[in-house]
Amino acid sequence: MKTSQSDIVIVGVGGQGVILISDVLGRAAVKAGLPVRGAETHGMAQRGGSVINHTRIGCGFSPMVAEGGADVLLALEPAEALRFGQYLAPGGVAIVNTERVLPVTVTTGVSEYPDLESMLAPLRETAKVRTLAASELARQAGTAQAMNVVMLGALSRYIPIPEDLLLEALKDVVPPRYMEANMKAFQLGKAEVQ
Repeated sequence: MKTSQSDIVIVGVGGQGVILISDVLGRAAVKAGLPVRGAETHGMAQRGGSVINHTRIGCGFSPMVAEGGADVLLALEPAEALRFGQYLAPGGVAIVNTERVLPVTVTTGVSEYPDLESMLAPLRETAKVRTLAASELARQAGTAQAMNVVMLGALSRYIPIPEDLLLEALKDVVPPRYMEANMKAFQLGKAEVQ
């Protein structure tokens, strides 16, 4: 699926690292000499609210991906994949972390969190869905906080940016003391979607 252009929508909840992924993608695209545009929205991110980022690689126009236009939907939380699934193009790829972040209404018993398969079923109707236990893979790499980098590694299979430039951009934004675990996390994510 790698072409010189790729429209990506990255979704999650506050604190999961959506913005770090978009920062790495933007830096790596510039290093590759590719035009890149991006836009992000986040509401009550500090309280676990939705965070969405649009990244358009190889595009010189609007930074926003149109509904039905994303080649890849990268979801760091499964409910967010369902919430923003309308952005995914028919035949696109949804890469979804299977570990859920439970909202307050679920933890207090006011509502129930839907099961994973019922959330992913609408996406499976028109797109290829790749699931991975990114949070567990990050723990295997040495730090649960690298879950977003596991997801970046999985995403690397579907975008037109060479791996070495993605890793170089990652080094630009991650402190050196965390790089070893982040490099492992990236490789685990990449291997998971082979």
